[in-house]
Amino acid sequence: MSEQSRRPSKPGKPYRRPQKDPVRMLAFEALRAVDERDAYANLVLPPLLRKAREKGDFDGRDAALATELVYGTLRRQGTYDAVIAACVDRPLREVDPPVLDVLSLGVHQLLGTRIPTHAAVSASVELARVVLGDGRAKFVNAVLRKVSQHDLEAWIEKVAPPYDDDPEENLAVVHSHPRWVVSALWDALGGGRAGIEDLLEADNERPEVTLVARPGRSTAGELLDVLGEESALPGRWSPYAVRLSEGGEPGAIDAVREGRAGVQDEGSQLVAIALANAPLDGSDKAWLDGCAGPGGKAAMLAGLAAERGALLLASEKLPHRAGLVAKALAGNPGPYQVIAADGTRPPWRSGTFDRVLMDVPCTGLGALRRRPEARWRRRPQDLEGFAPLQRGLLRTALDSVRVGGVVGYATCSPHLAETRAVVDDVVKQHAAELIDARPLLPGVPALGDGPDVQLWPHLHGTDAMYLALIRRTG
Repeated sequence: MSEQSRRPSKPGKPYRRPQKDPVRMLAFEALRAVDERDAYANLVLPPLLRKAREKGDFDGRDAALATELVYGTLRRQGTYDAVIAACVDRPLREVDPPVLDVLSLGVHQLLGTRIPTHAAVSASVELARVVLGDGRAKFVNAVLRKVSQHDLEAWIEKVAPPYDDDPEENLAVVHSHPRWVVSALWDALGGGRAGIEDLLEADNERPEVTLVARPGRSTAGELLDVLGEESALPGRWSPYAVRLSEGGEPGAIDAVREGRAGVQDEGSQLVAIALANAPLDGSDKAWLDGCAGPGGKAAMLAGLAAERGALLLASEKLPHRAGLVAKALAGNPGPYQVIAADGTRPPWRSGTFDRVLMDVPCTGLGALRRRPEARWRRRPQDLEGFAPLQRGLLRTALDSVRVGGVVGYATCSPHLAETRAVVDDVVKQHAAELIDARPLLPGVPALGDGPDVQLWPHLHGTDAMYLALIRRTG
């Protein structure tokens, strides 16, 4: 045996089992559900958090961090993808989606939070070891160390084209929206750079949780008394709205558990209020919500109708969504009926109703604050699929209302192809006229030239709801 062979071998680095971090594991699980199942984070995250609390893995700070990691990563996905693409040696589409999710979580911690650099990198690498294995964890480590060499502002200068060279692409990268969405929002908003930047920034902010006190079942004053000044504020525009302070839990409020109040954006409340208050000659006894699921506006309309002794018919095509409507309306003080029916082939007679709300299916570009992943799922061609349905539902609404009655056409999208284009096309083909909706939203500023109304996150603190009020004239 040689001298060399008798020497003890150099001890290797002992293997260390990767440590599971419950917060980052949960955030990764939520992102995988969003990617693999086209789930929505606002539906996936609450049950995951509830399960973690029940197991004793989480406290309030853990839940807040997990929520920030998920929503922050989804909101800034476009920007982070551009940064990651600059740090890898292959097209981003060739990076396995689970690896990209871990990288994105790490990049958000590095560029979008106050987590120290060393902690962000080490926690992300440890997560990679748990969910991807040691080999791909080394890849994650190498990429994140490159990312950590610059802050967000410096990275944007590197990966975004100058505004003067390509304004839409610059805004798309800087504010993390697909280019076509930037273009569509800019067209709908009009104006120069400041307005569109304010809107895109508002889309990336965490929205307030807003409650609605359902008419006839509770009041905003009651909710404010129960919650106290430190936990809630009155709504900005709706007399039925209450805004929860950050961290408020709607499910802990008795009125919400009992169905006397609900979670509803103030823009949606204003749409229902405006339709209910539109001037009307003659009878006011029969109201229709023609696209009622999941039931928020229907519950509000039912309460407002009950105050006048009117009946609300709430119609929803999908049976399981009709069930959600029935649950929302349970306990309403006045008469109502919920049916599962196709609004383009209605079972009711022409001219039956005095007021009709048609809140049509749409791209949802007005609610990107709440569903940030929707911006990455939608495609321009989706508009072509919605267009015939939206026009068909508005035609049904105008046929369903009596002469002299009022239709409210609403979308949670500001895209002109889903708003004014639909209304203009259909009204031209019917004996109908537009009503100025602006006076029916008293106190709400910046409502434009009318007669229709477009709400905006950066101007009104609401989702970008659109409303046109139309009177049937013949």
